[in-house]
Amino acid sequence: MSRPSKPSKHICLKATMSLTCGGQESNRKFKKLPPSEWTHLFHSVPFDISEMDALTREIDALKPKVKNMLISSQGIESMKKKILFIYLLVSLGLGYHFEDEIEESLQQSFENIDNLMVGEDDLYTVSIIFWVLRTYGHNMCSDVFKRFKMSNGEFKESLIEDKKGMLSLYEAAQLRTTTEFIMEDALRFASGHLESLAADKTCPSHISRRIQSALSLSQHWNMEILAIMEYIPFYEQEEDHNHLLLKFAKINFNLLQLHYLQELKTVTKWYKDLDLASNLPPYFKDRIVENHFLVTGFYFEPQFSRERIMLTKFFTVSLLLDDTCDRYASLPEADSLAECLERWAPNDVMQRQPDYLKYVFNFILDVFEDFERERRSEGRSYSVKATVEEFKTLVRANVDLGKWARAARIPSFEEYMDVGEVEAAVYSTMPAILMGMGHIANEEVYEWLKSRPKLVQVICTKTRLMNDMAGFEDDTSRGNVTTGVYCYMKQYGVTKKEAIRKLNEMVAYNDNILNEEFLKTIHIPRQVLKIAINFARVINVTYNEGEGYTHPEGKIKEYITSLFVNRICL
Repeated sequence: MSRPSKPSKHICLKATMSLTCGGQESNRKFKKLPPSEWTHLFHSVPFDISEMDALTREIDALKPKVKNMLISSQGIESMKKKILFIYLLVSLGLGYHFEDEIEESLQQSFENIDNLMVGEDDLYTVSIIFWVLRTYGHNMCSDVFKRFKMSNGEFKESLIEDKKGMLSLYEAAQLRTTTEFIMEDALRFASGHLESLAADKTCPSHISRRIQSALSLSQHWNMEILAIMEYIPFYEQEEDHNHLLLKFAKINFNLLQLHYLQELKTVTKWYKDLDLASNLPPYFKDRIVENHFLVTGFYFEPQFSRERIMLTKFFTVSLLLDDTCDRYASLPEADSLAECLERWAPNDVMQRQPDYLKYVFNFILDVFEDFERERRSEGRSYSVKATVEEFKTLVRANVDLGKWARAARIPSFEEYMDVGEVEAAVYSTMPAILMGMGHIANEEVYEWLKSRPKLVQVICTKTRLMNDMAGFEDDTSRGNVTTGVYCYMKQYGVTKKEAIRKLNEMVAYNDNILNEEFLKTIHIPRQVLKIAINFARVINVTYNEGEGYTHPEGKIKEYITSLFVNRICL
């Protein structure tokens, strides 16, 4: 993306922040949000690079031993054991060390799946094999679960006593598609019994906790790094755990935590130097650490450190844009910002706008200019250009939605979703996530994204609906009735409770479509498709228990403390 010299694109700000447009800005009402408790914590935390080096050496010594455990045996029974071992590697956060070996082993197993399943009647084994193969893009037939049903079509009551088997069946059902009714039955059966199993006094406490956690958010739909963080202490309490594997997992997680700490020092220093508080009214969400936490959900592995830093900056830009249009800017100001960003250059109207708006405009250009400079050296300017074009559509959707909100307009549900799904920022974020993944995200991938594939569309729908449901009270308190909940209530003449029930059903069905499209989309690298699944996982974590961005003091705070502050004990 070629750009004229910087001065022609930027607007001069006055030495002090002053009010313009007749002083109307001084009378503007907005909800001031409290600053994040994390923002100033990490840029001054001491960091010892030698500790990273020491952990890396330990990992290098352990990897050959674990690799040998993975590849050493052959035969049908060994194939089953390998898949169960792969499940452990993935759950413990070690899978990325052995991607080639895992891919080869699973391909061989899938080609022999019929022989692999002959006579296998262990619920845990069948469910884990299904989960692993589906997770890696192999469309294993769900008919394999028919063996656990009685002649009347119901699941066998004898399965209920198998706690781990029931939990694994529940997890397997999370990967169902839109036409797999047996997996719907499996989900109802498992869900209906797991809560009582967890409450049973004979259930080991670590299994009870794992069941309760899964019922809140399953492993498949949780951010990978959080699932890993939960699984390591669970595995440690398993009587038959492998000591070498557990040691490897703990050392590896410690190294990941150090990588994240190093990245947080970088992004929080960048954020501090921006000094947004001195340049903007306090209408924006102060969420740099929360942004980085969510970014770990897209790629948690250490080799994506640079990409996480870049995406955290992109999230900061997107969040500031959203807050500016949604919480503070007047409609003429938002329109002016949108017009200038569509041109990617200021116009005469922008010259007369308040300094805060000029600052926002310049800030957006500066961040994208940094992205372009980094990608240009790799011959990947096309990735930044594609992200810019989608970002422009995001800006326009923000303004259009803002106009409806200011007019208290409640359009039809379909009309609202057409605009609201774009404003949910999935279309603009997907190309940004892939900007740093040059080894897999080539121009063909970006053309695929540009076509608005169904895989991405359903994530937009999920994000929009979950955002609107979680943010309902906040939106209502600000007088905003232009939301999916209100639009559905008006169009179908239902209560808020009924509307939210229906929207939750839509979210669940879209998850099934997402699973389906992941399996059907064969011309795009699996790593790219996995990013899409990870997007849905991040959305689940953000909105599973309220609006995590606006009110991060709940679950999000717990996650940040566990991941960034409390080191795992070796």
